[in-house]
Amino acid sequence: MITYLKEVGRGKRGARDLTYEESLEAAEQIINLRATPAQIGAFFMAERIKMESVEELEAFVKICREAAYREPIQEGIDCAGPYDGRNKSFFATFAVSFLLAAAGLPVTLHGTASLPPKWGVTLHDILLEAGITISERTRTEIVTAAKETGVLYVPAEEWCPPLKELRPIREQLGMRTVLNTAEKLIDYSCSPYLVFGVYHNTVFDRLSRLTTQLKYRKSLIVQGTEGSEDLYIDRPTRTYMVENGHASLHVVNPENLGLDTPLPETTWNAAEQLRVTESVLHGDAHIGFTHQVLLNAAYRLHLADRVESVEEGLYTCKAHLESGEAWKVYSKWKAMLS
Repeated sequence: MITYLKEVGRGKRGARDLTYEESLEAAEQIINLRATPAQIGAFFMAERIKMESVEELEAFVKICREAAYREPIQEGIDCAGPYDGRNKSFFATFAVSFLLAAAGLPVTLHGTASLPPKWGVTLHDILLEAGITISERTRTEIVTAAKETGVLYVPAEEWCPPLKELRPIREQLGMRTVLNTAEKLIDYSCSPYLVFGVYHNTVFDRLSRLTTQLKYRKSLIVQGTEGSEDLYIDRPTRTYMVENGHASLHVVNPENLGLDTPLPETTWNAAEQLRVTESVLHGDAHIGFTHQVLLNAAYRLHLADRVESVEEGLYTCKAHLESGEAWKVYSKWKAMLS
């Protein structure tokens, strides 16, 4: 491990990227805790300064996947948002998941209790507010609920135990590490489609090459709200569509679809996230939040080849929302896991 630390930690100009083989060995030592806490923390910081290469990221994803429980439970879409949560925006992807499931597209969600650097509200917090202690549910219970409803939520630290073991080091560092990317790409349900949130458009190229290497059928990389996979509803969103090794920039402008809507000022916490989510699914939310859910659901249906166009996706999702089907899926899922 010391050898690899010397290579990545020589400073901005002297550091070099590790080869894929070197990265695999370094990742194996870190993920399986063969390196010391000091070495792990030093490696994370050095990589943060140098910036991880595609090969280094791919190696960490591979070792994380080997350490995790992964099963092709349902062929659908993986929604990969930041595990450090939200502080200033609606968690649209949660409501979107039940709408997609109602439309016939299985969804995989995953996360943990909040992490640095943002320490925001996470899906874990929202589930607790809904009366679901997901970490206490057995794997069988979680998988059964997924098969019955089309929505799988994975408590990542239970299904990939090294993430729990490495949490104290990440909390002590208090900033982003290579795991902030790798943990979102473990792909617990072996999904062919991926929607992935990023903070900065400077990582579009690296992430498009990484998702190609990971052999997703199609992926949509989104510079969304607070670095999430959620498209904005009150302004355009930059995205990268990746298919067959080809990546193309696409700006999603809700105004072009007649959906652009100002959102109300909201103080977000887990209770408010749950209230707005349930209001959208029940059909009595602020129109801006409803439009945001419809927009994101339509683009994901189109990504997964369930509809011919985004416009068809909007029509389909609106019908399932207005009919109450999305609310029924949510209610059933919640009852099975409570």
